Amino acid sequence: MIQNLLDGVLTGAIVSLGAIGLTMAMHMLRFANFSYAELMAIGAYVALVFDRLFEALIPAARAAIGPLSLNWALAAALVVAMAATGLSAVAIDRLVFRRIRQRAGPLSMVFASFGVALILRNLITLIFGLKAQLYSQEIAFAVILSRDPLILIKPDQVFVLAAALALMLIFHLVLTRTTFGFALRAVAENPALAQVAGVRLSAMVAAVWMIGGALSAAAGVFYALTNHLAPTMGHNFLLPVFAATIVGGIGSVHGAVLGGFIVGIASGLALQIMPSGYVPAMPFLIILAVLLLRPHGLFGEEQA
Repeated sequence: MIQNLLDGVLTGAIVSLGAIGLTMAMHMLRFANFSYAELMAIGAYVALVFDRLFEALIPAARAAIGPLSLNWALAAALVVAMAATGLSAVAIDRLVFRRIRQRAGPLSMVFASFGVALILRNLITLIFGLKAQLYSQEIAFAVILSRDPLILIKPDQVFVLAAALALMLIFHLVLTRTTFGFALRAVAENPALAQVAGVRLSAMVAAVWMIGGALSAAAGVFYALTNHLAPTMGHNFLLPVFAATIVGGIGSVHGAVLGGFIVGIASGLALQIMPSGYVPAMPFLIILAVLLLRPHGLFGEEQA
């Protein structure tokens, strides 16, 4: 049970990173973007491309960082992937969602997001194939923390959890301690009033996509580092990310983080009471429970 709890915490950290950008986009743009989780796959594969590129150009970058399977090439590729995925998210908004916002309503944007998700997923499949891939072929040995009960943990998992928490903390500080963060929150709460105060709405919308794309890319790389890459990884994370957003309350960054850990831990502990094939349904059950008991989420505001 303790092992499942630890695995659930790690999954929760990854889900939380993806849910932060989704809850911000849903609150500001007022639509459910079902293509959002595909940004995780984009980030993971962009990191794969640049990891191989940096290893070929700089042989010394192949050296592992301490006990991790992560090497310097992948660390640099992670930064590039976050920037590239953020820019990709902005480009998708400019090419698709902004045009629909100007001509139609939120429901049309929801339908469009399904189409964007299919296009992105099939593009990744077309370029990289269906076969699962790994960043490193090196075998990462787990460290035995306890033998009774048996508790195993890999150095990569510790790094992923620490890095995810660090990114969440940095974003929290930006959101609560900077002028940019105040402007972002103002636009999310009342776009018209924020514009009257001199805040550029278009710049804030682009910033939300950029931040959300970067965090999703980090989540995708972290998942692939501890598991593997596959074109369907974004699709597999769609329900958990939405569940975390709904649990925390749409628009609440802190709620998205807490919701991500709740979904991850619940899915991990579910292995104790149900076959593994049924575990993917756990986020769906959590969504149903929240909608029945507290429709606006833990930290969301009840709409009049």
